[in-house]
Amino acid sequence: MPKKENQNFPVHLDRNHLPTPEWGFPNAKIGMYATESTPDFPPTKQAPKGAPNILLVLLDDVGFGWGSVTGGLVRMPTAERLAKSGLLYNQFHTTALCSPTRAAMLTGRNHHSVATGVIQEMATGYPGYCGIIPKGCATFAELLKQTGYTCAWFGKNHNVPDNLTSPAGPFDNWPTNQGFDYFYGFISGETDQFYPSLLRNTDSVEPPKKPEEGYQLTRDLAEECVGWIRKQKAIAPDRPFMAYFSTGAAHAPHQPPLDWRGKNAGRFDMGWDKYRELVHTNQLKLGVIPKGSKLTPRPEQIPSWESQPEEHRKLFARQAENYADFLEHADYETGQIVDAIEAMGELENTLVIYIIGDNGSSGEGSLVGTPNEIMSLNGRQPTMEESIGFMDRWGMPGTSPHYAVGWAWAGDTPFQWTKQVASHFGGTRNCMIVSWPKVIKDQGKVRSQFHHCIDVMPTLMEVVGIAEPREVNGYIQRPIEGISFAYTFDAKNAKAPSTRTHQYFEMLGNRAMYADGWIASCRHGRLPWETSGSFSFDEDKWELYNIENDFSQAVDLADKEPARLRLLQDMFMAEAAKYNVLPLDDRFAERLDTTLRPSYFAGRDKVTFYPGLTRLPEGSGPKLVGVPFTLTVPVDIPKGGAEGVIFALGGDAAGWSLFLWEGKVRFHYNFFAIRRYDVTSPEVLKPGKHTISIAFTPVSPKPGSPADVVLSIDGKAVAKGHIDEQVPQRCGTETMDVGMDCVSPVCHDYGEKGLFPFTGVIERVTFEFGKHKQPTGMERLEMATKMD
Repeated sequence: MPKKENQNFPVHLDRNHLPTPEWGFPNAKIGMYATESTPDFPPTKQAPKGAPNILLVLLDDVGFGWGSVTGGLVRMPTAERLAKSGLLYNQFHTTALCSPTRAAMLTGRNHHSVATGVIQEMATGYPGYCGIIPKGCATFAELLKQTGYTCAWFGKNHNVPDNLTSPAGPFDNWPTNQGFDYFYGFISGETDQFYPSLLRNTDSVEPPKKPEEGYQLTRDLAEECVGWIRKQKAIAPDRPFMAYFSTGAAHAPHQPPLDWRGKNAGRFDMGWDKYRELVHTNQLKLGVIPKGSKLTPRPEQIPSWESQPEEHRKLFARQAENYADFLEHADYETGQIVDAIEAMGELENTLVIYIIGDNGSSGEGSLVGTPNEIMSLNGRQPTMEESIGFMDRWGMPGTSPHYAVGWAWAGDTPFQWTKQVASHFGGTRNCMIVSWPKVIKDQGKVRSQFHHCIDVMPTLMEVVGIAEPREVNGYIQRPIEGISFAYTFDAKNAKAPSTRTHQYFEMLGNRAMYADGWIASCRHGRLPWETSGSFSFDEDKWELYNIENDFSQAVDLADKEPARLRLLQDMFMAEAAKYNVLPLDDRFAERLDTTLRPSYFAGRDKVTFYPGLTRLPEGSGPKLVGVPFTLTVPVDIPKGGAEGVIFALGGDAAGWSLFLWEGKVRFHYNFFAIRRYDVTSPEVLKPGKHTISIAFTPVSPKPGSPADVVLSIDGKAVAKGHIDEQVPQRCGTETMDVGMDCVSPVCHDYGEKGLFPFTGVIERVTFEFGKHKQPTGMERLEMATKMD
């Protein structure tokens, strides 16, 4: 990266090693007595004079063709406002998936270089895929903090290894150990917007309000961000801040606030085919795509709007309306932060980077959409009848919806394909807006230089005046692989050639190689909405595009330029070897199994929890899905009886709960909210000491197979049940809880009771696995790969 120096940076600061050497007491004079001495204090870290505040905004799962700022039909006035006061980048690229984009942006290195070749829940034991960001790849926050900034992160963090998200830590990869002074948000790929798994720094916290009281996560995050900025400027007005606002929106579950529902009613009745035509026309008029840019055709695997029955179209239109409500609200809350900064008189010298999507629109919702996207991620697709049953409640508490693939494709206008497909711009090209009124004077213009999310960190370093350090916190640093795009801020460089001349892309076997205006693209076998199965790499077909003249990858030149294609293919393999891309792996749902990663619970045939253990993430806990176990709980029931949750796993989307309801012991199994099963004791549990037991026995080790349940009290079987279909891999992003049900409720019967804490006494909760042969992680992976 360019090592441009800011002349206002303290010349005595050794920037090769961070933290910098102690400066001692430069003006102190030490005599025998205080009366003949001169005191002084060690100087505090000072950011370079004039260093800007930084607001970095990253939305989730938003394609290039959704927002009004790029011609879409979703109204985004904040994005439009910032584009008018800054620059819009129409050739900015992400990695095609969540965790990888975020890791690359945070560190300025390619996603495989920082061990994040895929999302954390799918990490595997290879250098490019284990999910642990190396300490030799410090984040931009760490460098800014060491340079005198105060740094905070609000919202989504998807960069902590799935198996290291528990209260036991270690916390090395958590935000507060990666340069951020403060964190308020969630650590996962997603969370329920009404009942989020919230954290403040490293501690779990409850949302301040309920949905019916107006609570929704994006709103909460924005209020926290504004409050933090005001606090920093009130106390230390001359100290610059860096606020990273990373929403869960517009990733599924698509859940707008209750008071935002219906704002887009009727807006998408034209369907996804017509939507693309309208948006493409808008994009050409706005100039956000070059004149002559073609609209790529609909893939044959995606059905046309006209081929859908009328009843289905009503559901599909509702899906898009709900998503638009969700996305518009995220833009509105971003505007609340910008307004607050302006009201403090700080906007003029605040660098705002607004990245509209960490990848393209998500095609993971199936061809018909889903009322429960956790089900789809497990490899189980909904039927149309199952989806239609949720139409009136789509996006409300108790649903975890995702739109149909047709809308994902539409939201990526004018490009081919969607999220996951790193070979094509529908997966990787996102709109970026940069506003910095003090510096950017060529306002309201479009920049078309080719850049990538790894270029954000070196850009921040250049504008602040931070040279690339050799060592940070005792760790020798790996070279930064990004290239600053700060040169584009100057009007004289509006048409300057891109400083980034080449970039590889790879995600789940989809791969591409860009170099000097050409890109070789290979979409690998599995479609984005097919979340299980593996395909041969031998049958892959490569395409070739000249994007200097073909902005949207519409004209394949592979047959006309075979030599150029071969050169780019060879270049990809060289980059793959250099940046830890190998081995290529196209498995998706199969890799969600938590037993595939290291665990504190590995090899244990018995696990005992005690009251007080709550909010243990599923990925960091014992494997309780698809495996046989016996659950034993000694309890003491007070006079007058008891009620409440004894143990719960999961929530609204999927899970199971053991609880007392109207005095009776009840085991409730939630199969993705489309089917529910209950096993209930026939008698009320009398006051006194009892031992409650559940024997859970899958009929087969194959993920998703049926299971039998036996409920026993004091050693006697009192009720039996059968579950027709289990959750195949995991219940989602929620937690295990003893003595209550945190986050969202597994069973809606007790949903209005909040956490529904147990009113008796729980001695302990013990799971025993030793009586049954449990498959290893690799055995389960092989079985999952063969799922129907």
